[in-house]
This record gives sequence, C-alpha cells and structure tokens, in this order.
Amino acid sequence: MNALRQLGFLKINLRPEGRGADHEHRVIELFRNRAELKKAYGGLQEETYRLKDLVKQQEAATARVQDMLSELEARLGSNDTAYSTLAFYQLRRLWQSGRELLAQFVADLAKQQDERERKSHLALHNREQFARRQSGEAQLATTRQLSEESATLVTQLQAEHGKLTRFWHYFKRRALEKRIHGAQAAAAAASASLIGAQAQLERVNAETLPDFPGLSIEARRAINLAAIAYAEVLCKRLEVIEQPVLQMAREATGRRTAADVYGGPKECVLLMGQIGRAQRLLASKVALSEEIRRHGERLKPAVVYRGAADTCPTSDSVGAAPEGSAQVPNVLAEDTWDLFRVLLR
Repeated sequence: MNALRQLGFLKINLRPEGRGADHEHRVIELFRNRAELKKAYGGLQEETYRLKDLVKQQEAATARVQDMLSELEARLGSNDTAYSTLAFYQLRRLWQSGRELLAQFVADLAKQQDERERKSHLALHNREQFARRQSGEAQLATTRQLSEESATLVTQLQAEHGKLTRFWHYFKRRALEKRIHGAQAAAAAASASLIGAQAQLERVNAETLPDFPGLSIEARRAINLAAIAYAEVLCKRLEVIEQPVLQMAREATGRRTAADVYGGPKECVLLMGQIGRAQRLLASKVALSEEIRRHGERLKPAVVYRGAADTCPTSDSVGAAPEGSAQVPNVLAEDTWDLFRVLLR
C-alpha cells in the first residue's frame, strides 16, 4: 500500500490522444457561432425597427391623404364650395399643362441634339482612327523594309565571311566580323521596331468607340434658351384672357387645398370657361416655331452665364433682354411653369 501511495503522483490519461484539442476547437467554434448569431439577431432587430418606422410613416401619409379626400368629397358635395373647388383644380391643371409642354419640348430637342452629337462623335472617332491606322501602316511598311534590308545585309556579310578561309584572310575576316556584329545589331533594332509598329497597328485596329460624353455645354445652353423663349410665348398667349389666369394658377399651385377665393358659382363658371380657353391657347401650334425663334433671337445676345460650365443663364440677364414694343415677363426669375425643373443642367 505504501508503495502504491508513493506512486500516487502518477496520473494516467485514459482519454484518446487529440481529444482535448478537438474539444477546445469545438468550444471555440461554438462561441464564434454564438457571436455571429447575436450579431445577425441585432441586425434583424434594427431592420424590424426600421420597417416599423416606415409602416408608421406610411400610415400617417395614408391618413393625411384620406383626410384630404374626405375634405375634397365634402367640398364637392356642397353647392357653396363645389364650383370653387373645380376652378381651383382646373387652375392647377393649367399650370401643369404649361410645365408638361415645356418638358416635352426640352426632351424632344435634347433627343434630336443627342442623335446629332452621337453621330458626330462616331464620325470624329472614325476619322481619327483612320488617320492613326494610315500612319501606323506607313510606319509598319517602313520598318518592315528596313528589317528586311538589315537581314539581307547580315546574310551577305556572313556569306562573304564564309568564303575567307585562307590564313592570309585573317585581317579581312576580323574587319568583316566587326561589320557583321554592327549589321546584326542594326537588324535586331530594326526587328524590334517592326514588332513595335505591328503592336501599335494592332492597338489602333482594336480600339473601340469611346463613351459618348453627353450633350455639349453649347447644346444644353441652346436648348435651355429655346425653353425660356417657349415659356415666354406661353405667357404672352395668355395675355388675351381677361382675368390673370396665370397668376391665379401660380397661387393655386402653391396651395395644398382649395380655397373659396374665386367668387360664387356664376363667377367660377366664367373662370372655368376662361381656363378652358387658356388651355387651348397653350396647346395651339399655330406659328409656334416662329414665335419661339423671335423670342430666342431677342434673348441670345443678352443672356449671361455665371461660369464657363453653367448651362442656365442668370435671371437678371434674361430680364435685361430688350423687350420691344410689348413687355415680356421674366419667366426665369419668376420660375414660371416650374421652369427650373425643366431646364437641362
């Protein structure tokens, strides 16, 4: 027994070798997976809170729209406010019609100019590539001729060197060997030049059309100037209307809800008739191109730009353009028809 107690410091490991390291590795993986799960859970919680906020915002927006619809329904359901409400929304539509006409006008001009400039961009690239190809082909022909001549000279010198087999040809052979070394160096340089010329020509042939940079500043300025002229034309056309429907349309666009500011049913009916006439005047295409051209020629020499990269003129320069016999409103300063949203940047 004493002997066994003396041997008590001995510990026998009955576990298989490597089991402890494997267990520790699994514990580490378990903690790592737990950390990743907690991170993913936190991200899902944040996403849940964000979506809940979006739902609340959408519910509030829906409630506001529902309130507006209820108010509109109440106004249209009453004889005292129905006509005023109809006039209000027709005035808003008049303003929207002018903006749509300008937006479509700018889009059409931009599309046409884009097609022209893309064709010009392609033609310029083809001309430049053709010139580079011709230069590369000429360089390749020159370097090929030099390479062939250098190789021929080396061959001739080597053949001549092979004929000098007598001992008294020793000094001639030495001199000829120097010439051969020089010719070989020149042939190697010519061959390198030939390879470079071939590579350059291959690069030129492999060139692709570069990306179109977009409408030029000059084109965008011209389109914007035409849009300003068109906005002036639309304003001038409405001057024959007895009531200031343009100003009334601007004020209606600035309001969110209808207001009883257009008088009684009779006055509102008369106003809606004038709004319909204004819509027809805006949509008319009679002499439209000539009117836009005339207003554009008046604006062109007067407009000023703040910088070389600006495409919209200053409102002061538009207002300073000569007016002629009739006064022209400064559509840019007043942002008539929401002009700033239409112009190209």
